[in-house]
Amino acid sequence: MQLAAVDLGSNSFRLQMGRAHGRHIDLQGYWKETVRLAAGTGADRRISRKAIDAACECLGRMNERLRGLGPEQVRAVGTQTLRDAPNSDEFLLEAQDALGYPIDIISGREEARLTFEGCMHSAPPSKEPRLVVDIGGASTEIIVGQGFEARAAESFKVGCVNTTLRFFRDGALDRASFRKAQVAAAAEIEEAVSVFSRSHWQQAFGASGTVGAVAELLRQVKWGDGSVITSEALLHLRQLLIEYGEIRKLKLPGIKPERAQVLAGGIAVLSAVFETLGVTELVPARGGLRLGLLYDLLGRRERRDLRDATVARLQKRFDVDRAQAQQVARVAREIHDALDPQAGEEEVKRLAWAAALHEVGFAISHNDHHKHGAYLVGNADMAGFSTTDQRRIATLILAQRGNLKKVAEALSERARVAKILALRLAVILCHARRPIELPKWTLRAARASFEFRMEGGWLARHPLTQFLLDEESEQWDRIGLRLTVRPL
Repeated sequence: MQLAAVDLGSNSFRLQMGRAHGRHIDLQGYWKETVRLAAGTGADRRISRKAIDAACECLGRMNERLRGLGPEQVRAVGTQTLRDAPNSDEFLLEAQDALGYPIDIISGREEARLTFEGCMHSAPPSKEPRLVVDIGGASTEIIVGQGFEARAAESFKVGCVNTTLRFFRDGALDRASFRKAQVAAAAEIEEAVSVFSRSHWQQAFGASGTVGAVAELLRQVKWGDGSVITSEALLHLRQLLIEYGEIRKLKLPGIKPERAQVLAGGIAVLSAVFETLGVTELVPARGGLRLGLLYDLLGRRERRDLRDATVARLQKRFDVDRAQAQQVARVAREIHDALDPQAGEEEVKRLAWAAALHEVGFAISHNDHHKHGAYLVGNADMAGFSTTDQRRIATLILAQRGNLKKVAEALSERARVAKILALRLAVILCHARRPIELPKWTLRAARASFEFRMEGGWLARHPLTQFLLDEESEQWDRIGLRLTVRPL
């Protein structure tokens, strides 16, 4: 089974191909282009037209390599620059068209979790706790965990590109600029010292273009074999760059010019990590975010979807009535199958997760619990989920009851309308919170209307359900979609 991971990083876009054999992935093709997405943003953090065009051209080339793979075989993700950009939705519309596959924007902690998993799949097995550091273009992820599981993960908004732009904008490489850059990066990381300090791990790994470039440069200048980076070696490299004096004069052996242009910022951030967390030696890791994405894809294909475990943990944390959630999920699935029998697996799963968490807001208040639940799911750290996933599930939870105008944007998509209607009807039919066996029913959809028929005798015996269904019809009428409830 062939799998592919696409990483739309703040500095470079990368495509990693792999072939799964059982639970192991052999890496195959690799493609990288320096796009500098972070450098293509203005003071308002919007991605420029020029940067969008360059990104889409790159993704179009990657599309040629991915052709023939199904959507379940490819995972594409965006990171810090896309998390921050106010026009990320505009970017995604064009980028997804160029790539030919969906692109998820993932949270910083999800990026960290995936990076840790990728690193540990490429490192020698160990039961000891380990530290992983990933310096990207606009963020740095720091993770501590054991085995393949991250125990603590955090993302900090300092990377090689934004640090270089901020402290080396004029191109000058001097001791004062390096010190300012390192102090600023340390200030960002310092708040997490208690979680990631030396007492919490036994060995440190680095996974990023910056770490790879530093290791290669150390090997080229004969300051080691590149298998480990020490604090002393970092000081030597900083002095080497200072001796060049200017970024445009850098001609570093083994380092491509595009990497050399942002290396000063990367070294400053890496030095801050060493100093702040007490790192003395760091081992460059071959795996990282992309390998983590491939193993995450493999887990989903083999029904070991981490997202299911995340939802179960949230149910437990917020004391969700699981029996009720399961019943609502079952009824919603039956109704959804009638409305959209051709829905993809991910769409069906999204409805199931929304049903599983539709009452999570009860942990805050029974009044407006759908609003509280939507906020919790939309803002929680949910391992395995992209921010897009979370927003869509949160919208379903918000839409489960009340005025539909609050989710007007979602109602412009037929597939989302089907899930919203399925969940709302399921909540109504299961309102009594006891086991329910539905009578015969039918549900037919037309362009702007739905006809829901149920056995007349059953409706007569359940007058409250009949009343709630009639009220539901009125809600749909108010947005111009007709829902008719009639006896079968």
